[in-house]
Amino acid sequence: MAMTDSTGSTWRYRWAHRQNDRRQRVFRAADEAWRRRDDELRRLRALAGSFHGSTEAGDGLPMELGPGEVVFWTLPAAQLVEVRHTAVLPAPELTVDPEPPMLRPRRPEGVKVADAGLAVLTNRRLVLLGGRGRRDWTYGRMTGLSHDPGAPVTLIQVLDRRRTSGLLLPTGAVADFRFKLTLAFADAIEQRAAVVAQLDELIAEHEAVRPTRPAVLTPAQARVSALLPGGRRTVAVGVALALIVPAMLFESDPPVRPGSDMAAAATPEATATPAPPPVAPAVQVKPGPGPQRTRPAPAAPPARSATPRPAAERRCGAPANPYGYDFCGGSRIRKPARAVCDWFDCVPGFWSGRGWLVQCRDGTVSLTGGRRDACAGNQGFRRTFWT
Repeated sequence: MAMTDSTGSTWRYRWAHRQNDRRQRVFRAADEAWRRRDDELRRLRALAGSFHGSTEAGDGLPMELGPGEVVFWTLPAAQLVEVRHTAVLPAPELTVDPEPPMLRPRRPEGVKVADAGLAVLTNRRLVLLGGRGRRDWTYGRMTGLSHDPGAPVTLIQVLDRRRTSGLLLPTGAVADFRFKLTLAFADAIEQRAAVVAQLDELIAEHEAVRPTRPAVLTPAQARVSALLPGGRRTVAVGVALALIVPAMLFESDPPVRPGSDMAAAATPEATATPAPPPVAPAVQVKPGPGPQRTRPAPAAPPARSATPRPAAERRCGAPANPYGYDFCGGSRIRKPARAVCDWFDCVPGFWSGRGWLVQCRDGTVSLTGGRRDACAGNQGFRRTFWT
């Protein structure tokens, strides 16, 4: 038996069920991502506050630690890289990146591998114990530091070395190395508190954007637009098309009907009313011996009317008119002659129309061509006048 809401509508119940299910899935995904980032921020905050390296971690290393020097991190699979061209790196910063970018195991262009061996990170320096010797980067002499955003490479510049060099690491070890390098450098310049404060600020900002559980929708909130595929978006697109298409038709150039050019060329254009043939003036005969006869003067030609007479031309069923308006094809008439209503049966309010000249189904003429309401009060649109 189909479940219905209080109004007895089954589709409203299905709509509410789908919407609540979708909103819950979106919320769960957002909440899971938020919790992962929150856990990582709090892990880093705890590490920044309590981790200070280990002296025992240096036991067995093929290097001697200085007084007060402790080991922060070691990795046996590091590679020494050098930059072929001269580069100026930005100054070292105490920036924490809790969401490191996705890295690919590649070597950037212009960087070559020079050696490989054991990398050791202490609170005073970064050391690579390679097969060709040892390479040290002391924090007190460090002038530039750059973490590649797309590759597991960290480049370092120091005062006592002309060429820029650094480490190429496995992608899985990059995040831990970069964070502990930040802690080690902060200890070297006595700025560990700045890293802790930065993480506290990041945690507070993250707490402010925690996702909230969505409210439950009821069947009574369903709209009729939900019955359409796409819902309100489909309705909005349909309304937009209904408004845009007539406007595009109104602004577009009218199509020329096939054969209209040939028909226009074969039919003589409308001409002005032909002038009457010249008439010779009356001639009076001088009186002579015989009876006087005077040739009667012809009657004066009728006065020409101010309104042009309709010329014989093609009309394709259009009413007779002196302007050449027809149904045969050509160009639409957007600005008809001022006396057009003397020859056509114009609709009331003819000159308030915004379009081109058309004939309605009841035989009247309107200036609403191209509009959705063309001839709305005269049985609808029939055909277009051309000139």
